[in-house]
Amino acid sequence: MVKALLGKKIGMTQVFDQSGRHVPVTVLQVGPCTVTQVKTEETDGVAAVQIGFGERKRKKTSRPQAGHFAKAGAAPRQILRDVPPDGDATAEPGQEIGVEIFEGVSHVDVVGVSKGRGFAGVIKRHGFSGSPATHGGRFGRRAGSIGSSASPSRVWKGHKMAGRMGGRQETIRNLEVIELDPERHLMLVKGSVVGSNGSYVLVRKAIAPPAGGGQAEET
Repeated sequence: MVKALLGKKIGMTQVFDQSGRHVPVTVLQVGPCTVTQVKTEETDGVAAVQIGFGERKRKKTSRPQAGHFAKAGAAPRQILRDVPPDGDATAEPGQEIGVEIFEGVSHVDVVGVSKGRGFAGVIKRHGFSGSPATHGGRFGRRAGSIGSSASPSRVWKGHKMAGRMGGRQETIRNLEVIELDPERHLMLVKGSVVGSNGSYVLVRKAIAPPAGGGQAEET
Protein backbone atom coordinates (compact mmCIF):
# COMPACT_ATOMS: atom_id res chain seq x y z
CA MET A 1 0.00 0.00 0.00
CA VAL A 2 2.61 2.54 1.17
CA LYS A 3 6.29 2.22 2.06
CA ALA A 4 6.34 4.68 4.97
CA LEU A 5 4.20 6.10 7.76
CA LEU A 6 4.37 9.13 10.01
CA GLY A 7 4.72 8.70 13.73
CA LYS A 8 6.04 10.05 16.98
CA LYS A 9 9.00 9.17 19.17
CA ILE A 10 7.79 8.06 22.62
CA GLY A 11 11.10 7.30 24.36
CA MET A 12 13.62 4.59 25.12
CA THR A 13 13.43 1.47 27.26
CA GLN A 14 14.80 -2.06 27.20
CA VAL A 15 13.43 -5.52 26.53
CA PHE A 16 14.86 -9.00 26.96
CA ASP A 17 15.44 -11.42 24.12
CA GLN A 18 15.04 -15.20 24.24
CA SER A 19 18.53 -15.69 25.66
CA GLY A 20 17.88 -13.27 28.54
CA ARG A 21 20.05 -10.43 27.27
CA HIS A 22 18.62 -6.93 27.51
CA VAL A 23 18.19 -5.00 24.25
CA PRO A 24 17.94 -1.18 24.25
CA VAL A 25 14.95 -0.12 22.14
CA THR A 26 13.19 3.06 21.07
CA VAL A 27 9.39 3.07 21.31
CA LEU A 28 7.71 4.71 18.31
CA GLN A 29 4.04 5.45 17.80
CA VAL A 30 3.57 4.69 14.10
CA GLY A 31 0.22 5.83 12.77
CA PRO A 32 -2.64 5.66 12.43
CA CYS A 33 -2.24 7.80 9.33
CA THR A 34 -5.08 9.04 7.15
CA VAL A 35 -4.83 9.11 3.37
CA THR A 36 -5.62 12.69 2.33
CA GLN A 37 -4.72 12.50 -1.37
CA VAL A 38 -3.64 9.96 -3.98
CA LYS A 39 -1.33 11.51 -6.56
CA THR A 40 -0.72 10.10 -10.03
CA GLU A 41 1.83 10.84 -12.72
CA GLU A 42 -0.90 11.95 -15.13
CA THR A 43 -2.39 14.62 -12.87
CA ASP A 44 0.41 15.49 -10.42
CA GLY A 45 3.57 14.38 -12.18
CA VAL A 46 4.44 11.85 -9.49
CA ALA A 47 2.97 8.65 -8.11
CA ALA A 48 2.61 9.18 -4.37
CA VAL A 49 0.19 8.88 -1.47
CA GLN A 50 -0.28 11.90 0.80
CA ILE A 51 -0.82 10.89 4.41
CA GLY A 52 -1.64 12.92 7.51
CA PHE A 53 -0.79 12.30 11.15
CA GLY A 54 -1.66 13.96 14.44
CA GLU A 55 -4.86 15.69 15.49
CA ARG A 56 -5.39 19.32 14.57
CA LYS A 57 -8.07 21.66 15.89
CA ARG A 58 -10.53 22.86 13.27
CA LYS A 59 -10.28 26.47 14.45
CA LYS A 60 -6.53 26.36 13.75
CA THR A 61 -7.07 24.98 10.26
CA SER A 62 -7.17 27.43 7.36
CA ARG A 63 -10.06 27.32 4.90
CA PRO A 64 -7.97 25.89 2.03
CA GLN A 65 -6.66 23.16 4.35
CA ALA A 66 -10.16 22.46 5.67
CA GLY A 67 -11.42 22.07 2.11
CA HIS A 68 -8.57 19.72 1.29
CA PHE A 69 -9.37 17.49 4.26
CA ALA A 70 -13.11 17.64 3.59
CA LYS A 71 -12.57 16.53 0.00
CA ALA A 72 -10.75 13.45 1.30
CA GLY A 73 -13.37 12.82 3.98
CA ALA A 74 -10.77 13.09 6.74
CA ALA A 75 -10.42 15.11 9.91
CA PRO A 76 -7.76 17.87 9.98
CA ARG A 77 -4.25 16.50 10.55
CA GLN A 78 -1.19 18.16 12.04
CA ILE A 79 1.39 17.21 9.42
CA LEU A 80 1.20 15.94 5.84
CA ARG A 81 3.79 13.99 3.87
CA ASP A 82 3.99 12.33 0.47
CA VAL A 83 5.16 8.72 0.63
CA PRO A 84 5.77 6.28 -2.23
CA PRO A 85 3.19 3.56 -2.88
CA ASP A 86 4.08 -0.08 -2.27
CA GLY A 87 2.69 -3.08 -4.12
CA ASP A 88 -0.47 -3.39 -6.16
CA ALA A 89 -2.89 -2.46 -3.36
CA THR A 90 -4.18 1.07 -3.92
CA ALA A 91 -4.98 3.52 -1.16
CA GLU A 92 -8.23 5.48 -1.06
CA PRO A 93 -8.75 9.02 0.30
CA GLY A 94 -9.98 8.90 3.89
CA GLN A 95 -8.53 5.45 4.50
CA GLU A 96 -6.60 4.88 7.73
CA ILE A 97 -3.30 2.98 7.63
CA GLY A 98 -1.69 1.55 10.73
CA VAL A 99 1.56 -0.02 11.85
CA GLU A 100 0.39 -3.43 10.63
CA ILE A 101 1.85 -2.65 7.18
CA PHE A 102 5.26 -3.39 8.72
CA GLU A 103 4.32 -7.00 9.54
CA GLY A 104 7.16 -9.21 8.35
CA VAL A 105 9.56 -6.26 7.88
CA SER A 106 12.89 -6.89 9.64
CA HIS A 107 14.53 -3.45 9.27
CA VAL A 108 13.29 0.14 8.88
CA ASP A 109 14.73 3.60 8.28
CA VAL A 110 13.71 6.39 10.65
CA VAL A 111 13.87 10.05 9.58
CA GLY A 112 13.74 12.75 12.25
CA VAL A 113 15.13 16.12 13.34
CA SER A 114 18.04 16.00 15.76
CA LYS A 115 18.03 17.98 19.00
CA GLY A 116 19.18 21.57 18.60
CA ARG A 117 22.33 22.30 20.62
CA GLY A 118 22.74 25.93 19.66
CA PHE A 119 26.13 27.45 18.85
CA ALA A 120 28.87 24.98 19.76
CA GLY A 121 32.65 24.95 19.54
CA VAL A 122 34.80 22.48 17.65
CA ILE A 123 35.33 20.20 20.66
CA LYS A 124 31.62 19.62 21.29
CA ARG A 125 30.57 19.81 17.64
CA HIS A 126 33.32 17.80 15.95
CA GLY A 127 35.19 16.05 18.76
CA PHE A 128 38.44 18.02 18.55
CA SER A 129 40.92 17.30 21.36
CA GLY A 130 42.10 20.87 21.99
CA SER A 131 45.61 21.90 22.97
CA PRO A 132 47.58 20.54 25.94
CA ALA A 133 46.65 22.11 29.25
CA THR A 134 50.32 22.35 30.32
CA HIS A 135 53.82 22.61 28.82
CA GLY A 136 53.11 25.73 26.82
CA GLY A 137 49.66 24.91 25.44
CA ARG A 138 48.01 28.25 24.71
CA PHE A 139 45.03 27.51 22.47
CA GLY A 140 42.71 25.83 24.95
CA ARG A 141 39.46 24.82 23.25
CA ARG A 142 39.99 26.90 20.12
CA ALA A 143 40.22 25.39 16.65
CA GLY A 144 43.70 26.62 15.76
CA SER A 145 44.79 27.25 12.19
CA ILE A 146 42.09 26.94 9.51
CA GLY A 147 44.29 27.32 6.40
CA SER A 148 47.43 28.68 4.81
CA SER A 149 48.01 32.30 3.82
CA ALA A 150 49.72 31.97 0.41
CA SER A 151 48.11 28.82 -0.92
CA PRO A 152 45.19 28.37 -1.27
CA SER A 153 44.65 31.82 0.28
CA ARG A 154 41.18 30.87 1.45
CA VAL A 155 39.38 28.50 3.78
CA TRP A 156 38.25 25.30 2.11
CA LYS A 157 34.51 24.81 1.86
CA GLY A 158 33.22 22.33 4.45
CA HIS A 159 36.08 22.91 6.88
CA LYS A 160 35.16 21.82 10.39
CA MET A 161 34.62 24.92 12.51
CA ALA A 162 32.46 26.18 15.34
CA GLY A 163 28.82 26.82 14.47
CA ARG A 164 25.22 25.81 14.89
CA MET A 165 24.91 22.23 16.10
CA GLY A 166 21.90 19.94 15.74
CA GLY A 167 18.42 20.83 14.59
CA ARG A 168 18.92 19.07 11.23
CA GLN A 169 17.06 16.28 9.52
CA GLU A 170 18.88 12.99 9.91
CA THR A 171 18.14 9.44 8.82
CA ILE A 172 18.95 6.39 10.93
CA ARG A 173 19.15 3.53 8.46
CA ASN A 174 18.50 -0.17 8.93
CA LEU A 175 17.16 -0.29 12.47
CA GLU A 176 16.06 -3.75 13.50
CA VAL A 177 12.36 -4.11 14.30
CA ILE A 178 12.07 -5.86 17.67
CA GLU A 179 8.31 -5.86 18.22
CA LEU A 180 5.04 -4.55 16.79
CA ASP A 181 1.88 -3.75 18.75
CA PRO A 182 -0.89 -3.00 16.22
CA GLU A 183 -3.52 -2.47 18.93
CA ARG A 184 -1.60 0.45 20.43
CA HIS A 185 0.10 1.49 17.15
CA LEU A 186 3.56 0.94 18.64
CA MET A 187 6.82 -0.22 17.13
CA LEU A 188 9.99 -1.13 19.05
CA VAL A 189 13.25 -0.69 17.15
CA LYS A 190 16.71 -1.61 18.36
CA GLY A 191 18.94 1.32 19.26
CA SER A 192 18.37 5.05 19.39
CA VAL A 193 16.50 7.45 17.13
CA VAL A 194 17.25 11.13 16.57
CA GLY A 195 15.06 13.79 18.10
CA SER A 196 13.49 14.49 21.46
CA ASN A 197 10.62 12.56 22.99
CA GLY A 198 7.37 13.61 21.35
CA SER A 199 8.98 14.69 18.08
CA TYR A 200 7.57 13.57 14.73
CA VAL A 201 9.37 10.92 12.70
CA LEU A 202 8.95 9.17 9.37
CA VAL A 203 9.31 5.38 9.45
CA ARG A 204 9.89 3.64 6.13
CA LYS A 205 10.77 0.13 5.03
CA ALA A 206 14.51 -0.38 4.61
CA ILE A 207 15.59 -1.01 1.03
CA ALA A 208 18.43 -3.43 1.84
CA PRO A 209 18.59 -4.81 5.40
CA PRO A 210 22.25 -4.84 6.52
CA ALA A 211 24.33 -7.46 8.28
CA GLY A 212 25.22 -5.01 11.06
CA GLY A 213 23.42 -2.25 12.98
CA GLY A 214 21.89 1.03 11.91
CA GLN A 215 23.90 3.99 10.70
CA ALA A 216 23.15 7.69 11.07
CA GLU A 217 23.17 9.89 8.00
CA GLU A 218 22.39 13.57 7.58
CA THR A 219 19.81 14.25 4.89
